[in-house]
Amino acid sequence: MSEELLVRHCSPTLAGLKTANLFNDKFESVDTLKAKIEYMNNMLNSKGVYVCILKVCGDRALIYVFRPNKLKKDLSSDEAKCLLAQKGYRGSNIKEYVEHLAERIGKCSEFPHEIGLFLGYPLEDVKGFIENKGKNCKCSGCWKVYSNEWEAKKMFAKFKKCTDVYCRKLHEGLSILSLTIAA
Repeated sequence: MSEELLVRHCSPTLAGLKTANLFNDKFESVDTLKAKIEYMNNMLNSKGVYVCILKVCGDRALIYVFRPNKLKKDLSSDEAKCLLAQKGYRGSNIKEYVEHLAERIGKCSEFPHEIGLFLGYPLEDVKGFIENKGKNCKCSGCWKVYSNEWEAKKMFAKFKKCTDVYCRKLHEGLSILSLTIAA
């Protein structure tokens, strides 16, 4: 996992605009991957950003980059808690919720769509996706939109601009640490 890969896939989270991002990474050995994640956490945790593995499959890993404080806020509404409870989440803290998400990703025959809540997607869009089985959305970009199309399109544009700027700044020599906004 390189800094370039992290910036390309997670700039909105690094910038504090988004709760979390998710990406797949190819690795040579699990030990090397874990060492890279430990290195990233040692660097980014002080800025309020955490990196963890949600799933390993062959030589690929599903990497979750998130801001625990934003995630805690996102999951604190009664509606979010209710949706998660329906999916078997019983945790009392963010670590337990993320661990349960990883378990569901590993065990479920289909991808657990409540993951949208863990990525900072609007609750109405997550519920809309689940209820409509991914069909009948108003538009799609970073996620499928079922509620406020205009607001979502603004966010998609903001996330794209952020990613473009962060990729350019990384190539100009700025470090991932300097690009990461403190919580």
